[in-house]
Amino acid sequence: MPKRTVEKILVIKLSALGDFVLALAAMKRIRLAHPKAHISLLTTPPFEALAKASPYFNAVFTDGRPEGFGEWVALRNRLRAAAYARVYDLQTSSHSNRIFQLLRPHPPAWSGIAFGCSLPHRNPLRNQMHTLERQADQLLYAGIWPDAPTEAGTAPGPDLSWVLADAPGERPAAGGVKPKPYVMFVPGGSAHRPEKRWPVEKYGELARILYARGLDVVVIGGPQETALAQAIQRQVPRARDLTARTDFARIAVLGAKAALAIGNDTGPLHLAAASGAPTVVLFSQASDPALSAPRGKVAVLQAPKLSELPVAKVAQAATSLLSGKAGAA
Repeated sequence: MPKRTVEKILVIKLSALGDFVLALAAMKRIRLAHPKAHISLLTTPPFEALAKASPYFNAVFTDGRPEGFGEWVALRNRLRAAAYARVYDLQTSSHSNRIFQLLRPHPPAWSGIAFGCSLPHRNPLRNQMHTLERQADQLLYAGIWPDAPTEAGTAPGPDLSWVLADAPGERPAAGGVKPKPYVMFVPGGSAHRPEKRWPVEKYGELARILYARGLDVVVIGGPQETALAQAIQRQVPRARDLTARTDFARIAVLGAKAALAIGNDTGPLHLAAASGAPTVVLFSQASDPALSAPRGKVAVLQAPKLSELPVAKVAQAATSLLSGKAGAA
């Protein structure tokens, strides 16, 4: 009896965190379309743990951004040896196009925008679509999502229920005191994009307002955001600084149990929103929320310069989203 061949699929998604989180929706559809396939992800090291925890991949490789001739040759040889039947390029960049060209003269069936690929996403309006609708439309063109929701605002957001299912149970509060509901602050963002950050002193002022309303404040970010957390603590000393102490999965769990999340247009806020937190996201003119805002119970506030966005306006949006959902960090 001949040995059964398992279809081998490759998904490419390299960065950044917010884009990676949004792409989880397309990754889910790819797995649904190929339930018995061996699906690998080509990514970069920051997303390895999150991708391995997901139910979408059988293998995760982090050599997606080779440096130097030798690493490019090694990547090409590994991809050729894997003999993938199909590739879903969710990065759709000049970098992933280069990966496609490396696999010539006999590349696998390739969904994306790489020149000469067999399953091109030919929609001329693709760059004017939100990431969720654009990737749904790409999978429509690839033939695996015939009824893909492609009208603005219709595509489902990412499903992070698998992160929450593996989360440890909450420990009882000390002394039997019921913990207060908390709001998650995400005051950081890319260091090279300061125009995408609401001033930290405004976060501090907002923290005082929300704390006075009975909410605890939890500040999330990387090591580089610790100074921001400390600045907020100077206005609300009881605010909890969790910068540099949470991985992506833990941020999602914190978001799922938060009464509210407030922050700049940055990856951890996308995680919080995808996990179900009512979310206020702050945009400057540097980004277009119509193309990349998180979905869910989300209020989008935008100002040409975030320094001009009043605390009162953010506080009002927070009040309108608060639904009595409680949690403890």
